[in-house]
Amino acid sequence: MYDIRLVIADDHEIFRDGLALMLSRQPNINLVGQAGDGRELLDLLATTEVDVVMTDLKMPLMDGITATRTLLQRYPHIRIIALSMFDEEELIVEMLEAGAKGYLLKNADKQEIIEAITSVFDDKIFYCRQTSSKLAAMIVKSRFNPYRDTQPITFTDREKEIIRLICLQYTAQQIGEKIFLSKRTVEGHRTRILEKMNVKNTAGVVVFALKNNLISEAELL
Repeated sequence: MYDIRLVIADDHEIFRDGLALMLSRQPNINLVGQAGDGRELLDLLATTEVDVVMTDLKMPLMDGITATRTLLQRYPHIRIIALSMFDEEELIVEMLEAGAKGYLLKNADKQEIIEAITSVFDDKIFYCRQTSSKLAAMIVKSRFNPYRDTQPITFTDREKEIIRLICLQYTAQQIGEKIFLSKRTVEGHRTRILEKMNVKNTAGVVVFALKNNLISEAELL
């Protein structure tokens, strides 16, 4: 499998080193550099071939949002993942508008971190699983629109029904009981829905559904 060349930018060295140690054990991820702030990140990218950058939002000298805008002007092929805290919804939205392909909360587990890296490398948008209804609504109202240049996607009435129930946090078992389908059949529908939307998890379904008027914000609150 092709190695994903990754750079981490974060001003907290202990967090950065812990993340680097975990990722160093992944066979398809090659950590090619680390930076402690936005300026150091840009200097590093001037001499290093990179596929994916994971960057903190708040850093000294140059923050992650400013660094993202600058590096994408220079290297538009690079995929960027924002690293954030719980209370940084507005900054996450700014980061997506600046060109980031995804975001993670800093307490994300190993599986989700790897999933985020591989997803954005494959040019998919990645929404953190812990995306709140508030953040989803803010993303929908923002200038961020990864669906702008894609062909219109059609869903069957059954799929629309399942999308709405997924957004309302129903499990596959609960959806099956509600609409008289087996859990396995619901899971098959869910897989096809995620493939159509080009998303990886429920958070992605919620944002897509809100952005495309498949569910209203009022229903989620």
